[in-house]
Order: sequence, then structure tokens, then C-alpha cells
Amino acid sequence: MSRALVDIRILQREYLLAISRAMTAELDLHDLLRLILKSAVELVAGQAGMIALADEGGETMRVAAVYGIPPHLVDHFAPLVRGIPYREGHEGEAFPELANQLKLIAREADLALSQVIRLPLSSGGTVIGLIYVFQTGNYYFVEDAPNLLRSFAEQAAIAVRNARLYQQVNQEKQRSDAILEQSADGVMILDRHLHITVFNKALSQMTGWPATEAIGRAHDDVIQWASLKTEADLRTALENQWPLPNAAYLYVEGEALRHQDSSCASDRRAITLGITYAPLMDADGRMTDIIANVRDLTRYREEEALQKTFISVISHELKTPVAIIKGYAGTLRRPEGHWSPQILAESLTVIEEEADNLNALIDNLLEVSRLQAGTFTLEISDEINLPRLAENVARRFATQTTLHRIETDFPDDYPTIIGDERRLIQVLNNLVSNGIKYSPDGGLITIRGEVHPQHVTVAVCDEGIGIPARDQYRIFQKFSRLDNALSRKTEGTGLGLYLSRAIIEAHRGRIWFHSNSDDEPGAPGTTFTFSLPRD
Repeated sequence: MSRALVDIRILQREYLLAISRAMTAELDLHDLLRLILKSAVELVAGQAGMIALADEGGETMRVAAVYGIPPHLVDHFAPLVRGIPYREGHEGEAFPELANQLKLIAREADLALSQVIRLPLSSGGTVIGLIYVFQTGNYYFVEDAPNLLRSFAEQAAIAVRNARLYQQVNQEKQRSDAILEQSADGVMILDRHLHITVFNKALSQMTGWPATEAIGRAHDDVIQWASLKTEADLRTALENQWPLPNAAYLYVEGEALRHQDSSCASDRRAITLGITYAPLMDADGRMTDIIANVRDLTRYREEEALQKTFISVISHELKTPVAIIKGYAGTLRRPEGHWSPQILAESLTVIEEEADNLNALIDNLLEVSRLQAGTFTLEISDEINLPRLAENVARRFATQTTLHRIETDFPDDYPTIIGDERRLIQVLNNLVSNGIKYSPDGGLITIRGEVHPQHVTVAVCDEGIGIPARDQYRIFQKFSRLDNALSRKTEGTGLGLYLSRAIIEAHRGRIWFHSNSDDEPGAPGTTFTFSLPRD
């Protein structure tokens, strides 16, 4: 063998080693394919090349990378990839067909391609792809080109497999990150030193901590307990040798202080959190990380408190008319009593009024039950005159208060509507009653209407104490009452606005409120408005 040939082979071996190292270091599949193809073509002094990869099912091949072939001509090579399948041990039989197909492609694409070498990329006995190297004109491949490429292809297949595995792992990580980030529950991951490494969007909204500020901080800097409902927090549990073999999960619940971040819309100073901590252990049983699933229980606890308050209030509300009825009835039936007709009439009037109050209260409770059971229905009637209903309501309530003046204001062209008259009266009663209750110093209560092209509105405006910002989000919830000294001394079940919203929405309308100071700075009171469709 001549010295020149030995030198060429040494250079080829060195080149093969260099590109194999480069392929081992490259994990991006797209970049790796370009590197493999360029190296394969240069290794055997070719002019162009192509790599086809099998799909996940391994049934079809598609062109994944080209070198020396203009992009707009790549489609011409599809018959070479799909029309002549590779069969192990029968490549010699396929070579004439490959050569003929290449001639047709070269003629159609106007490319001076004359020779082709095709070798498989095999991994674990499975062909995952094919390498094509082309020569042009009168140039010929060196004699041992197939052997050189075969050795190269073995290394390339390993690199492609590694790159695909890396790609799958990376895609799975992106998917997991997206699931964590978009989870409705708060998710937090701590390292073994209890520093935060993951902090998702839902948890940021709960706690007020932006993820960029929370990540890297200690757990106790972000989750600061004002009070605990459970026996111990995370730090105390760890000091008591948590996690124990049969108690892998730790649940902590309590009132946590919110981080007052300027970008957070909520003004709540504290929230009720329920956190489930789950440890991640290594093969030696040592804890490496802690995954914390966090739920905002504030609304649940508020609902529980409201229901407890409701039970207390409803007991009082039911007992009051019963006690009055019983007292008057007992007095009237005393054998020694000789009551004048006037006293009898007044006493029976009181009994009748309290019986009506009791009946109205029971009706409200039944309406709530129907709403929850999904059996709430309307009794529709035609031509309801809302101005007339409002005047009747104003007249009736005017006899019950000496501190308030109740007026109505409707335009002359206010139309009649279709709806449930009894329930719309119930809505007006609730709104005017609230206006009186929450205007302890008296003032004007106005029921006014407006006409719009598609709907009409009715607004009840008072000059009372208004609704604090902290209570506005739950004003239409059942059992909800304002959290102040006046509401605690004021009768009511907290069902009026809840039922009013249900009635208006059943009419395909809507109900809302706003502070009078929004219209006129410094103006007291609140305006509740509901709309109803004209048709």
C-alpha cells in the first residue's frame, strides 16, 4: 500500500473520530442532523446529501435534513425515500433502482447528480433513519467510502437516539412545567434546605408573591402563618422527624399573611391556606425535595362562618314572630281579660302582621331550597306595570318608617313588561327594605326607572352607610350580610339579595350596584339597579 494512501486513511480516521466526538456533544436534533450530514458528505468527498428519519411508528420515512440540495428541490427526492424501502442484507439489489431513480430526479430537478450511497442509521436492531450521499459529474466515490460511512453511521445512530431522548425529556419537562404553571391549585417545590425552586401562577395570585421574587427565598419567608388550625407547621414537623415511614404527607392549615405586592389587585391582608406537603426521597431514603400543593380555603371558611351565622340569625328571625304571636294570643285568651273591640282589633292586626312576616321568611327559605334543587320557576304574566308596583311598594314602606322619605321617578313612556309580578314585587321589597335598614339616620330613598332600546331598568337609591370594599365581592351570596356593628343589630337573614339576583336572572336580566360617590364625589349611600328585557 502506498504511503499516500496510508496518509489519506489516517486523515479519514482522525476526521471520523473528530466528528464522532462532536456528535456526542450535540443534543439538539436539528443541529445534530445537519452536523451528521455535512460530516458524512465531506468524509467521502461527496457533493450533496440527505437524511431521512422514521416516524414514531417506524412505518414511513421523511426527509429531515439536506446538504447541497436547494430547499425548493427537496420534494423531488421523496420517491427515493418512500419508493425504495431499505431491507437489511438486500441493499445490493436495491442499488440499480436507486441509481435509476436518481437519474430521473437529477433530470427533473436539473441537478448534476450521478451516484448515490445509502446506509442505515440503526439503533438496537431498528432502522431509525437513512443517510444518502450523492456525487456529481464524473467524480467517483473512493473505494472504501461505504465502509467509512458504515462506521460513521453507527456513531451517528447513537447520537440521533440520544438527541431524540433528550428532545423527549425536554418536551416532557416543558409539558410538566406548563401543567404546574396552569394548575388551578397552588404548587410549590422546595429543595432540601426549604428554599423555593418552583412557584406557580395560582400560588402567586393566592399569596401576592410574584414568582420571580418567591423563587430562591426560604419557605418561611413566603408562607408566614398568622395562626394555625393544625398542630404543627412544616418547620415544627421536620424538627419532629417528619416524614415518618407511615406518614409521608403533612397537612397544614391556617391563616397566612399575604404579601402586599403593588401588582396584586386583592386587598385581603390574610388568607386561609391548606397545604399538603409530600416529600421526594432518593434511593438511600434521604429527602431531596418537597412538593407542596396549596389551596385557598378562604371562601370555604367564610361560607362555613356565614352558614353558622345564618343558623343563629334564622333561629332568631323565626322565634321573634312566633314569640309575638304566642304572646298576643296568650294575652287575648286569658279568662279574666275583658278587652275592648279596639284592643282586640289592634292585637289581631299584630298577630296577622307577624304571621305574614313568618310566612315571608319561610317562603324565602323555600325559594333558596328550590334554587339549590334546580326547581325554581317563574309564573309569567303579561303587561306588568313596574311604575305602579314601585308606587305600591313605596306607599307600604312609608307607613313603616318616620325617618325616611320614599319617592318614585319613572318616565311617562315607561313600557309594560312580561314577567312574574309577585317575584318582581319581592325584589323591590328587598331593595327598599335594605335601603331603610342601612340608612339608620334616615334620608331619601328613590325608586327610579329608565327606558332603553332593548331593556328597561329600575334603580333603588339610598343615602345610607354604603358597602365596604371588603364585602362587595360577596354581597349577592346567600347568608351574606355586611360585617359591621349596624348589620349585627339589624334584622335579616342574608337571603334577600341572593334571591333578588336569582329572580332577575331568571327574567334574563341582571342586577348590580355602585356607590353613589362614583357619580358624585362624597355622596352617601348605594344604588342597586336591575335590568329587564323589553321583549
